Amino acid sequence: MGKLLDVKDLATYFFTPEGVVKAVDGITYDLNEGETLGLVGESGCGKSVSALSVMRLIAKPGKIAAGEVIFNGQNLLELSDDEMRHVRGKDIAMIFQEPMTSLNPVLTIGTQLIEPLMLHLHMDKQAALNRAAELLEMVGIPEAKPRLADYPHQYSGGMRQRVMIAMGLSCNPKILIADEPTTALDVTIQAQILELIQRLNKELGTSVLIITHNLGVVARYADRVNVMYAGKIIERGSSRDIYKHPRHPYTLGLLASVPRLDESVKEKLIPIEGFPPDLIELPKGCSFMARCRYAIDRCATEIPPLMAVSEGHTSACWIWEKLGAEERG
Repeated sequence: MGKLLDVKDLATYFFTPEGVVKAVDGITYDLNEGETLGLVGESGCGKSVSALSVMRLIAKPGKIAAGEVIFNGQNLLELSDDEMRHVRGKDIAMIFQEPMTSLNPVLTIGTQLIEPLMLHLHMDKQAALNRAAELLEMVGIPEAKPRLADYPHQYSGGMRQRVMIAMGLSCNPKILIADEPTTALDVTIQAQILELIQRLNKELGTSVLIITHNLGVVARYADRVNVMYAGKIIERGSSRDIYKHPRHPYTLGLLASVPRLDESVKEKLIPIEGFPPDLIELPKGCSFMARCRYAIDRCATEIPPLMAVSEGHTSACWIWEKLGAEERG
């Protein structure tokens, strides 16, 4: 598999009256052709901001302060606004968390679906409408053609999310970014949406970056996983590495808070105690230290870099070697 996206030392800050919020603080990762990459962590850890940075959709007072986002040999951060508009939707598409805020309530589904087709693929209106109906059928919406005349409020939550996926795939993008694609959906619909994304990934060869707080989701659907905390990637590896052999206390904490079918129903979920740090005043050492039961003196003074655990598996923890006893079998 060839490397399709290469993010290097990306930093995105928000300049507020209270101080500089380091929402994304120097992260590096890549995405290969046909791969599904998971990006996981608690709310506020920088997952969505990192994706919006790739799309160049950061609004003031936010600013991409440093780094590179290399796609097809080009640094997207150096493109003009007009050049970037041609990349969005056509080459890299994004599904947002809540479709009702992303779909225009006063325009029909058909009108919203044909816009990118006419803009990026230069289709005439009738050809675009035919393609829009095909896309709705592809994502599992019955009676697709007449439903193009409906408005977003006439669709259920799960169907609106399917429309967003159809819109994202309309121009056959090389990369699909799914930002919490199952938020506010019931469990059955969540599974259907995730299975749909996985099927389209396999059938169309579209690379997927799936952003979620749920490690159970990425264990099933992602090839590799990046775990984020306080604006940094603190562990990365294959989904098997992360789920079976976690080597960071935060990853262990996330896993302990996910229900498992192979455990007794009497087993209590163990939440991660405390709260994430203030991103304006980050601690001098490891940002997870205040919540970590394994912390040592060194954690208070030195920020741990990502260190090799095994091939393709790294952890930003000074005592990762001692965490083997905490593995989940």
